[in-house]
Amino acid sequence: MPRDSIVLLGVNHKTTPLEIREKLALSEGYENPLQALASIDGINEHYLVSTCNRVEVLYTTVNPEETKQKVLKFLFGDAVAQNDLDKYVYHYENEEAVQHLFMVASSLDSMIVGEAQILGQLKEAYRYASEQRASGTVLNKLLHKSFFVAKRVRTETKIGASAVSISYAAVELARKIFGQLDNKSVMLVGAGEMAELAAEHLVGQGVANVVVANRTLERAVKLARRFNGQAVSLDELIDQLEHVDIVISSTGATGTILSKNDVKPVMRERRNRPIFFIDIAVPRDLDQNINDLDNVYLYDIDDLHNVVEMNRAERDREAVKAERIVAEETLKFSHWLDNMEVNPTIVDLRKMADEICRVELEKTIGKIKDISPRQQKSIEKMASAIMAKMLHNPMQFLKTDNSRCVDRRERITTVRDIFQLDDQNDSTEE
Repeated sequence: MPRDSIVLLGVNHKTTPLEIREKLALSEGYENPLQALASIDGINEHYLVSTCNRVEVLYTTVNPEETKQKVLKFLFGDAVAQNDLDKYVYHYENEEAVQHLFMVASSLDSMIVGEAQILGQLKEAYRYASEQRASGTVLNKLLHKSFFVAKRVRTETKIGASAVSISYAAVELARKIFGQLDNKSVMLVGAGEMAELAAEHLVGQGVANVVVANRTLERAVKLARRFNGQAVSLDELIDQLEHVDIVISSTGATGTILSKNDVKPVMRERRNRPIFFIDIAVPRDLDQNINDLDNVYLYDIDDLHNVVEMNRAERDREAVKAERIVAEETLKFSHWLDNMEVNPTIVDLRKMADEICRVELEKTIGKIKDISPRQQKSIEKMASAIMAKMLHNPMQFLKTDNSRCVDRRERITTVRDIFQLDDQNDSTEE
């Protein structure tokens, strides 16, 4: 019997517009969708991952084409015409499915190449599949292998080392200026979304204290509470400069809110401790001449964009290395799958040979009078060695692709016919 095919059907941000993805008929969570997949006739093992940017169903089946239609029905119901689904849903089988999963786990298929979030999402989805016993021998092996591939990519490349978002570029620059960010303080001037994201990243890197200065104190209090920080009015901005290390400005002001003359006396009070200004506002909030002061570092949105573009090019170079790792591991997993198909025949072959050995040993030893245990053991070892040597070539014929003109399934059929393994199994069952 041929082994099951591995099939992957999915939609993501690259292939499928949002208006189509919104029509997915999935219920929230993983429990109900996994149970629905389990009820589809023809699917043996299954796994589902669902994020804001992708939904993918991975399963094993003997009938890929028949089950594909059933899985598409499960995903979309009647909300999208079949012809449209063929345009938007990607479909991979066997080695291509394995390679795609490894690319996803390694974040090579993500909106931002190198982001680490997708691996956690895959692991969470696997936890649900495992709890419901939806995944079995093949998918358990495949998913664990995908986690290993992702770890190998992180270890052997620098794909996740460089910032490719504006907010994280700000954090990267802060680390270059201060080294460790532990015990540093950051002040958000204004309450823009990008500044808020940068603050999240900074807190994640160890920043100890967050101050929020905003024209509307209520908004400042609300945002400061998110970071267990302190809210101040915009009038206190200059006073706060003496105590903070990083300032992220993102107001909607029409002119500058901080000049060189405002910062100069503050630096004397700070005894020239470095201060890092990040001006994300358009138009800019901060006087560019601030940068002329010693130990003052000012970057605006264009500077951050330049960092992002340089880092994006670096990630693209690292992605080439990561894709080579994915290709290597795909080949290894494909080899494991090949062996899975050969293994039942190897087991049957050994079982047949063992049975012949056992019967002939009993006949031979039964005819020898006064045989000692040592002599019996020697005869058994000899029979075992003969069996191993006789099986060596058939085993190699099954395991290795040294004969390109004979595919694996033909080789399996040949061995089973020559040794009459199916006849042996039939007689055993009777």
